[in-house]
Amino acid sequence: MLDPAKRQIGFINAAHTITHYSLLILATAVLGMVQQSPAAFGEVYGPVLALGTGMFVAYGLGALPMGHLAAKFGSRALMAAFFLGTGASLLLTAVATSPWMLALALTLMGAFSAIYHPVGTALLVEAAGGARVGRSVGINGVFGNMGVALAPVVTAFLAARLGWHWAFGVPGAISLLLGLLYLREPAFDASKAGGARKPFPVIPPHVVRRAVVVLLSIAAVSGLVFNAFTLLLPKLMEERLAHSPDLLPVVGMLAFLATLCGGLTQFTVGQLIDRFTLKQVFLPLALLLAPCLALLAFAPGWAVLPLSALVAAAIFGQVTVNETMTARYVAPALRVKLYSVRFTVGFLGAAAASPLVGFLHASTGGLVVPLLLLAAAGVVTLICALFFPNRPEELEPERWAALGAPAAAE
Repeated sequence: MLDPAKRQIGFINAAHTITHYSLLILATAVLGMVQQSPAAFGEVYGPVLALGTGMFVAYGLGALPMGHLAAKFGSRALMAAFFLGTGASLLLTAVATSPWMLALALTLMGAFSAIYHPVGTALLVEAAGGARVGRSVGINGVFGNMGVALAPVVTAFLAARLGWHWAFGVPGAISLLLGLLYLREPAFDASKAGGARKPFPVIPPHVVRRAVVVLLSIAAVSGLVFNAFTLLLPKLMEERLAHSPDLLPVVGMLAFLATLCGGLTQFTVGQLIDRFTLKQVFLPLALLLAPCLALLAFAPGWAVLPLSALVAAAIFGQVTVNETMTARYVAPALRVKLYSVRFTVGFLGAAAASPLVGFLHASTGGLVVPLLLLAAAGVVTLICALFFPNRPEELEPERWAALGAPAAAE
């Protein structure tokens, strides 16, 4: 039988998969909705995709109060609410019969999904302990990427075979079931699980400030890049590789193959983070992102697949670095609050992704302009990476104490 810490990590990893899967159902389901329910939602891709705007706004803004709510009601109660609320919202989305009902149900789902990253990530770091936190975050990132990768292929299959309603209903039922199982799980106490743990080191304040500023700056642009790329990927595969409506499952499979590289990268990055400083791992990923997005804007045919895979690797690898950065530079008592602020900052870009991609696609007739815009955001990410702290103390936390009050220059 698994110990309490491993069971806790198992539920958190499952929640990460559900979070990203749920947020990306619409991106592929819309391709079936405009064919199967044109009377209810219309026949144009852009306006239906834009109905997900409220979902991402709620997902981002909802993260802000999670630190306060976790302190008041407990992280366990919030994680149970995540599973049950997300599942119920997906079932409501499945029975939507009008644009406003669809938008409302998606917004509700986004609000419950907002619980995961601030609360779940902090619980993960506590359950994993200080040793090899990068590996645990990397594996957790793989589970999140599984949600991103599986969403297009499973959604496409369900929408093509059973109808778009099932594409929302099946994952909704799974989330509800996991919520009921989680309620049966005893409360988890990190201080009692896994034995004694090393106290968090005292890090010079100016180093922490620099780390937090860089982290929040990256969040402001990464939210746009992450959401926009994952939203437009199924449409990109359809336009460049599978033009026929009958090939919807093929579109989903191609998107799955591209994002699968992101999952492999997250696991690899998680291993590297325990051996190298965060900047040493992050900078190569940032160097890769912008040029690959620019090339993807004009890539014909099958060239789209390897370029999409490289972009996915860069985007998802960066997520693992950013999660670990918070764990290494921010004391446990403040992590949930910082995660809340970070994901709220990220909402500025994440919420803009859905209407931006929909509007630009409708006005330009393609995805060249949206991808070039993401490439420009990738340049901003590179600038942020150059200012990343590069401290050997990350790998040997006991060395922070040797710095004393007047910390060494960066």
